[in-house]
Amino acid sequence: MSHHRVLIIGSGPAGLTAAIYTARANLAPLIIEGEPSSTSDQPGGQLMLTTEVENFPGFPMGIMGPELMTNFRDQAMRFGAEFVTAKATNIDFSERPFKVWSHDTLYTADAIIVSTGAQSLMLGLPEEQYLLGHGLSTCATCDGFFFRNHEIIVVGGGDSAVEEATFLTKFASKVTMVHRRDTLRASKIMQDRAFANPKIEMHWNATVTALHGEDKLTGATLTDVNTGEQTLLPVTGLFVAIGHRPNTDLFKGVLDMEDSGYLITRPGSTYTNIDGVFACGDVQDHTYRQAVTAAGSGCMAAIDAERWLEH
Repeated sequence: MSHHRVLIIGSGPAGLTAAIYTARANLAPLIIEGEPSSTSDQPGGQLMLTTEVENFPGFPMGIMGPELMTNFRDQAMRFGAEFVTAKATNIDFSERPFKVWSHDTLYTADAIIVSTGAQSLMLGLPEEQYLLGHGLSTCATCDGFFFRNHEIIVVGGGDSAVEEATFLTKFASKVTMVHRRDTLRASKIMQDRAFANPKIEMHWNATVTALHGEDKLTGATLTDVNTGEQTLLPVTGLFVAIGHRPNTDLFKGVLDMEDSGYLITRPGSTYTNIDGVFACGDVQDHTYRQAVTAAGSGCMAAIDAERWLEH
């Protein structure tokens, strides 16, 4: 068993920013960063799955996602943060010190920062493994710029799918929305916006059943859910917008969360319902979901934890 002033669970932009700030405050944080084999809580978070990041301030020429996260990690280590490359498997926040287990190893802490992030729901196709970041994306605001004058697909029928499709019409020459039903789930105002946009075309009652391309996306096979008829669309971009799932299974019944699983924090802070436990990044933010906003909330969590520990 080892005891720490601050223990951080998760190592994306939020967790690593929290690590930098708590380490500089001489709190010697321990970061349980996740396991490389896991998609839901791998070290470095979702940015490890992206190629070029062009919208993180301070990098005018852009930077590769994994390189950016390595820089975050090195910066935290420079100030004395410690890392455990393992997965948090169990917790006990019922009394202090708080307890966190990684398999058989117990860690205790005076304050906890939860930054386990979220994962995009995917289509479950084998080609996703190697085409993600090479024509396949889960974030229009991150990657839309790369698809200027391309023909692309957006998969989904909710508000976020319509929002992504509408945003992408700023760049793409044509956006085909693929939805498995014959009506959108999106709100009326969002639907009206999509139907009024001359660049958006609807492909109803269909699912994407195959992606094509070796090193970059060249097309997608759509299958009609009623007839089984298949159509090949020669597109160079495909955006999956069927929702996100926060990595909060570990905290069920312990930390307050919305029906969708996102952790609830007090307005204007990173405090959860348990004093001394803080949450930051995509695990509690389903609105912005950007690396820079995650980093900002990681800074907030570190300052909240530091002030709480002082008192």
